[in-house]
Amino acid sequence: MALSEYLKEKRKKYGLSQVEMAERAGVGLRFVRDLEQGKQTLRMDKVNDVLALFGECLGPVKTK
Repeated sequence: MALSEYLKEKRKKYGLSQVEMAERAGVGLRFVRDLEQGKQTLRMDKVNDVLALFGECLGPVKTK
């Protein structure tokens, strides 16, 4: 599952609007919209601010 789909699903599961999620994570509404639309270039620190709402974070992953 793509990160964009995952976060949209989590947001809906917790009954949050995009505005509420942005406010709680301390990021802009535009950022949340870009994130949920799968924009390729986003600041990792802000992605982690959003993920922190759900007790998660991004980090390096070994590919091979």
